[in-house]
Amino acid sequence: MSVTQDFALGYLRSRGLVDCDTLDAKVAQTLGPFQDCTSNQAIAFFELSKPEHKELLAESHLNAGTLLRSMAETKDPRFAGLELDELAVEIAACLSLSCIVYLFKEFAPTWDSSRISIKIPSTWEGMMACRTLQLAGVHTLATTLFSMTQAVLAAEVGCTYVAPYVNQLKVHFEPGFVDPNKLFTLCVAIQKYYKSVGAITQVLPASLTSTDEVLALAGVDHITVAPPLLGLLSVPDCPIPPSFFDGDTSGLTVLPKMSYLKDEAAYRIAFTRDLAGESEDKLTQAINIFCDMQDKLIALIKSKSE
Repeated sequence: MSVTQDFALGYLRSRGLVDCDTLDAKVAQTLGPFQDCTSNQAIAFFELSKPEHKELLAESHLNAGTLLRSMAETKDPRFAGLELDELAVEIAACLSLSCIVYLFKEFAPTWDSSRISIKIPSTWEGMMACRTLQLAGVHTLATTLFSMTQAVLAAEVGCTYVAPYVNQLKVHFEPGFVDPNKLFTLCVAIQKYYKSVGAITQVLPASLTSTDEVLALAGVDHITVAPPLLGLLSVPDCPIPPSFFDGDTSGLTVLPKMSYLKDEAAYRIAFTRDLAGESEDKLTQAINIFCDMQDKLIALIKSKSE
């Protein structure tokens, strides 16, 4: 059907909370308001690669040495033993969080750091890290989620959000690739399961490629949308397709309450067997892509010292 200016985006906001999947502040200023902002290594790399951020990168490189020395010299035990010559990529969850909060306080002292939500891949180890952070009062988001098995464990460890990837991640990096198994119904199934067991975890779908895909999830708790799609949702005559959340879900079985928290072996075998290994393959693919983007991001920053 035809829509008026901003109607599609307004409609989406009327059905749930909308986040912007970007680090471009202008998007929030022109298309907002949004509930939250989401990001990842790829978003950070592509944003910081823009010519207008050349001076920001140079300034950040100069600041990095000073900040690292300041963190290492502080009497805060969380930073005890922090090496000045190398900041490890894989560090303890609480130390990583402390570094992030420290930087927020350094550059935006009045900003409410309790709004930070740490995104962690939905591996067993990742969700145990989520549990540690949630017990410390820190919001977490279990990302790169492709199965109900992962969703069950994420709720058990108390994640604030889960991000089911509707499309496997490579759709954004491999031209012409179309995911043959988009996970719309998984998003609906997870939200129904969470409500049936009284879980506090909210569903926040990600990895969307069209306005039809975004609007097909109207009614989900949260949804994060990339700037190009937000722009299309804000123009006249953006059609609104039916939502999977409004369809007949009578054939969708609501699972009884499940538990994997105390049985790592059961979790691993259930996840490995999900969709004959497809879900695990998608997770591995996503982690590899994000690691590649992390390497590119580090190389971009290092290039400013040359």
